[in-house]
Amino acid sequence: MPEEKPFVEMRNISKLFPGVRALNRVSFDMRLGEVHALVGENGAGKSTLVKILSGVYQPDEGEILLNGAPVQIKGPRHAQSLGIAIVYQELNLFQNLTVAENLFAGKMPCHRPLGFEDRQCAYDTTIEYLQKFDLPIDPRTPLRELSLAQQQIVEISKALLQKARVLILDEPTSSLAEHETTLLFKIIEQLKADNLSIVYISHRLEEIFQIAERVTVLRDGEWVGAGPIAETNMESVISMMVGRELKDLYGQPSGSPRETVLSVEGLTSAGRFDNVSFELRAGEILGMAGMVGAGRTDVGLALFGAVPVSSGTIRVDGKPVKIHSPYDAMHLGIAYLSEDRRKDSLFLGMGVRPNITVSHLKRFARFGFLSQGAEMAGAQEYISALDIQTPSTEQLVMNLSGGNQQKVVLARWLAIQPRILIADEPTRGIDVGAKGEIYALLRRLAEQGVAVILISSEMPEVLGMSDRILIMQEGRLAGELSSSEATEEKIVTLATHPAVLGAEREVQEHVG
Repeated sequence: MPEEKPFVEMRNISKLFPGVRALNRVSFDMRLGEVHALVGENGAGKSTLVKILSGVYQPDEGEILLNGAPVQIKGPRHAQSLGIAIVYQELNLFQNLTVAENLFAGKMPCHRPLGFEDRQCAYDTTIEYLQKFDLPIDPRTPLRELSLAQQQIVEISKALLQKARVLILDEPTSSLAEHETTLLFKIIEQLKADNLSIVYISHRLEEIFQIAERVTVLRDGEWVGAGPIAETNMESVISMMVGRELKDLYGQPSGSPRETVLSVEGLTSAGRFDNVSFELRAGEILGMAGMVGAGRTDVGLALFGAVPVSSGTIRVDGKPVKIHSPYDAMHLGIAYLSEDRRKDSLFLGMGVRPNITVSHLKRFARFGFLSQGAEMAGAQEYISALDIQTPSTEQLVMNLSGGNQQKVVLARWLAIQPRILIADEPTRGIDVGAKGEIYALLRRLAEQGVAVILISSEMPEVLGMSDRILIMQEGRLAGELSSSEATEEKIVTLATHPAVLGAEREVQEHVG
């Protein structure tokens, strides 16, 4: 059980940057042996607060107490010496070095006579630490060969080597698959049992209800509320984060779907999915659910020409079509919003303007030459229409928030005026306020007659947004549910044991 007395207390912390008050008299505390979630929208002050705790910034006002005694944290090394460690979303590791070299970078644990490094000692110590987390990895393995979850374990092990008592995890699951997240949660439970205090920052609110004992909510740099997880719910936390009631986060369907624009019959991609058939109507949001690896993304990629099709038929407006490449798909009015925008969709080192206009440069050509003025005007049109928060059209995309990055990708596809939009995990890694904006954009597109395929791992998102839901299971279509009959239990049953629900339906029909 966590101790009742706080191990760390941050009292009335304020921080002012030029022209911006990032924190205004914010208080936060942690007890040993607990997970305390810190949540809020982008710009709420979460990162600033934990950077003050980890010594990156100095507070302008307020005080920090460690085990009841006031302390001034002078820098990151001082924070480490006090037992405070932080694992950032972007891991601070060297991909070309071995696991052991990363673990002991600049501080080999033991030496031979005359000061020579004892590498075998380092290897043995590495194995000892990784075994705590059930991770049997050769310490000589280059870090780049490890999964992201395994790399996070290496980063956490570094913190434990520094005798950390407080561990700050900043968006730790943003790039993890479902099974990797499960592994991380097991490790967090071990750390709690070892009496560590863990600060958990995440946009994935469902996670904090799984892993945290308490939650503190920040909004616009101010403390809004805090309390035990057991005494609150998702709706209350969201309401505190955005400052308004969110009774209808997902909006309302626009009405009856229209004509069929896409028909898929027996679509198969060898080794990926098999015999998938469905129809998609104009003005409809068709959800696609299933466990990780069920084939949802592969179906979307096949429709976009990015995954080869072995057999089956695709019809657009009733006419059979061949989609061999994304160019073919775009020519047919099909757009694809990737699940990993940073890896697959964005040119992070380029500005907002080229990221929006790159898919339709002919629109901005004059006499065969690209007109930067026309391009800037076109980009600005979508920046305004989608309310993309950026100081200029030339701002580097890497400097935007996750929600605004996603809007940039959406703007690029909207500019080609798609008839079919495949949105794969459209709200991954963005805060709840930005999620609401993305949902509103998808609703608006559906109202305008665009047919939307929504692929998502977030059950509330699928249930809240979809007119119909297709459920995939191990590369096959396991079933279809209307929005009126769909429940989380039914979706999970079809995604894992489709025969069970099928048998129940047969019994009900027979009895009826």
